Amino acid sequence: MNIEKKLEFLRDSAMEEARAKGNAIIKQHEDALNRVFEQHRSEAMHQMDTRIKAERISAKQQLNMASSKAGLELKKSLGETQTELKKKLFAEVRELLDEYMKTPEYEELLVSYIRSAVRFAKGDEMVIYINPSDEGKKASLEERTGMTLTISKEDFIGGVRCVIHKRNILVDHAFKEALATEFHNFNLKGGAGIE
Repeated sequence: MNIEKKLEFLRDSAMEEARAKGNAIIKQHEDALNRVFEQHRSEAMHQMDTRIKAERISAKQQLNMASSKAGLELKKSLGETQTELKKKLFAEVRELLDEYMKTPEYEELLVSYIRSAVRFAKGDEMVIYINPSDEGKKASLEERTGMTLTISKEDFIGGVRCVIHKRNILVDHAFKEALATEFHNFNLKGGAGIE
């Protein structure tokens, strides 16, 4: 072999060895980059899953808050509507009561209240009050019951109030308190099913 062939052989051998070493270095570097990529990819997927879960929880909380707020607004609106309807209903009741108080049946009711109070008092002294609006019925009621009646200074709409001082008892058949109690206890039900 001559020198040129030896040089060429040597060069080819060196080149092959350099290529092999270069390929090995490239392969090592590529493997290292693949491991870093897989680790980064795994971390990114984990972060993505965590973020998706957090966003789902946040969206669910926002939905619950919006739903709760809408429910509260609906209940408030329903309550306001019920209160308005309740006031209208009791305004009608008051009109009907005013009409009833002009009838003979109302005077009969007053007589029965007075007689019931007299029986309850069992002979104890008492003061029987009638409403100022019933002043025109006073003489007739006194004649029918045999009791002396007093016109109240307080307007209690209608009915009678009797005070038995000896026993410190108030027999209250006044419409004002009865209407107020009914108004307070009255609930409209039905419709939306929200209570």
